[in-house]
Amino acid sequence: MHLRRLFAVFLLLFCCKTQLFADDLSTVAQKAATCFVCHGEKGNSTDPQFHSLAQQQSVYIVNQLNAFKAGTRINPVMQAQSSKLTKEDINNYGAYFAVQQPTKAGGDPVLAQKGKEKATVCLGCHGKSGEGNGEFPRLAGQHPDYLAEQLMKYKNGIRKNDAMKAFAGNLSDEEINALAAFFGNL
Repeated sequence: MHLRRLFAVFLLLFCCKTQLFADDLSTVAQKAATCFVCHGEKGNSTDPQFHSLAQQQSVYIVNQLNAFKAGTRINPVMQAQSSKLTKEDINNYGAYFAVQQPTKAGGDPVLAQKGKEKATVCLGCHGKSGEGNGEFPRLAGQHPDYLAEQLMKYKNGIRKNDAMKAFAGNLSDEEINALAAFFGNL
């Protein structure tokens, strides 16, 4: 697992061709303290309405911050926060959160068992354990409420991703909640 994280950081450095961690980890953590208000200390959100960032795919974090900054992903708070960030900040935040230890949000275990049946489709892109895969975000351990909300946004066309819209568009609300509970329990 440790080697996988190191490889992810190396890959980000290689792909982005920017100086990763121009600041040391403690300096990045100080700069990221604003993120902790919603996303929790070291990226482990305790509030179910916010995404946990700990061990999230660095490429995914970078892409989402850039989308907020460009206005292609809509969230007034995140758009305001990301507008202040430099490219270096965004890359550093992606790398910083990618190496933090995640916690498990949990969820209704009975509902989670129902979600396991549908989850095999998700695991093709999001990793065999929901750990994420490059541009595909980590789902494991996320708050079920957050995941359900995001699936509903894909289903209703609020979040733009053709593959996710097609998948979520075929899910009932019960299936969405079951999938969210399943991934919250990983």
